[in-house]
Amino acid sequence: MDTKDQSMSLAGQPPKALGTGQKFATTLGLSGLLILLLAVFNVDFPNKVLWLSVSLAAISAGIIWFSVQAYTGKHPGIKNDGVWFKSISGRGLWAWMLGIVLTGFYVILYFYPQFLGLRQGEDNTGIIALFDPLSRLLSGNPASQWFVYGTLYTIAILAFGVKFILKYRHNRYEKLRTYSVMFFQTGFAFLIPEFMARLNGDLPYYDLKNIWPLNYYMFEQYRVNAFIDAGNIGLAMLIFGVLSIFVITPVLTYKYGKRWYCSWVCGCGGLAETAGDPFRHLSDKRMVAWKIERWVVHSVVVFVTLMTTAVIYSYLGNDSSKYWLTRDVFLIGVGVLLTLVFGWAMIFRRNQLKKDAQYGAIGYFIIIIALIGFHYLSGNGQVFLFSSGTLRKTYAFLIGSIFSGVIGTGFYPIFGNRVWCRFGCPMAAILGFQQRLFSRFRITTNGGQCISCGNCSTYCEMGIDVRAYAQKGENIVRSSCVGCGICSAVCPRGVLKLENGPLEGRINSREVLLGNDVDLMDLVNKQ
Repeated sequence: MDTKDQSMSLAGQPPKALGTGQKFATTLGLSGLLILLLAVFNVDFPNKVLWLSVSLAAISAGIIWFSVQAYTGKHPGIKNDGVWFKSISGRGLWAWMLGIVLTGFYVILYFYPQFLGLRQGEDNTGIIALFDPLSRLLSGNPASQWFVYGTLYTIAILAFGVKFILKYRHNRYEKLRTYSVMFFQTGFAFLIPEFMARLNGDLPYYDLKNIWPLNYYMFEQYRVNAFIDAGNIGLAMLIFGVLSIFVITPVLTYKYGKRWYCSWVCGCGGLAETAGDPFRHLSDKRMVAWKIERWVVHSVVVFVTLMTTAVIYSYLGNDSSKYWLTRDVFLIGVGVLLTLVFGWAMIFRRNQLKKDAQYGAIGYFIIIIALIGFHYLSGNGQVFLFSSGTLRKTYAFLIGSIFSGVIGTGFYPIFGNRVWCRFGCPMAAILGFQQRLFSRFRITTNGGQCISCGNCSTYCEMGIDVRAYAQKGENIVRSSCVGCGICSAVCPRGVLKLENGPLEGRINSREVLLGNDVDLMDLVNKQ
């Protein structure tokens, strides 16, 4: 190797300029985006099928070609690649520009779809009209802004998923979970709902992998009625939704931790892991960020629980001779269920919760007081001083739109790729509660091998100081950990290992390191 290419810097060298192949790939991808941009400005493409196909193919091919050029010529393994030197991934000018563009896109998507060409009761125009042929092919209906978004979302996960696989091709776990999120996004979130709309027009849109409380609109009256009116298939889907909450989710989280959903199934996590991978090191690792995270995400859980309870309460009746599930029975049932969960946690897991027990007690107290208020201060479609629809729209605006879209994705280049998952996702919070209290999943550490390089903490997208655990040889059992496994993948010494199983019989690296009367061979033979 030429001496001028050698460096003693631990941080590596600044990134090299783009190669010829990468420049062509960038041009190809931007040409595809240009077609979509022209459509936004109402340029009428005579053959929409052709131009849409060219656009999506160019975007996908550009991303994949760029990725091939970037990673196939390098040895397998995780490299820093000068992420802090690049403007786009180091909070430079390009990062802020990208953040502004993404944020603007989400604002228009959520609140001003008419600027994208949506026309209620009329033929669509603009970019939405460009997607009409594909929408009619899949569902038989004209496109909406959500179909456009869903298509681009799926293309992003698939194309950047290929990039992710090329980058982490040395790690089997990373490849498998990337294939998984690509499959679930393409099949369960994009194609199956469209096919269901074609086969049974009475069914409401239903992403089978979206579970309450992430799917906060699951129990809206119009949706419940639509499921029932759709016959057996609709009723089966409604029952599946309920079982997902109370049976499927707890069982899978017990066996595998929250990673089964957050890193293998969820579309939000899928986009964060693929398109958002270049920004994972930007997550805030400070203690103050962790404190804000706990308060904000658990407040969201309280909010969505009360909002869902209020929505269901508002359309139930009071006549017990006509309905077995009256308003009072429903409120009592919710109160009893929450009391059982809270009581179990306080009695059997208080030592594990520690200070978090205080936050849990506050949340439980707020919900119970609110349930009592529902009974005495609500009626005629009102919940306290608000209608249930107002509560739902408020949540949809603040959490479903502003937090998950505008901030959660639009701010990737500034705050990291898991802002929504870390601070705002109620599903992640509930799964985290289950993971910390009774899951078999944990990340084990071998402190004797840790060289304190800090790669694990740097690349933890959830803001966990993994190195602090590794240095002490402590197992990592954190509510916020999504089990992405990147900390293990970037460790040069094999210190970290993702495991499922009981603690009994494991080598405690801390004891071995300190030599506290440990017979190492006895521990090995018990494995």
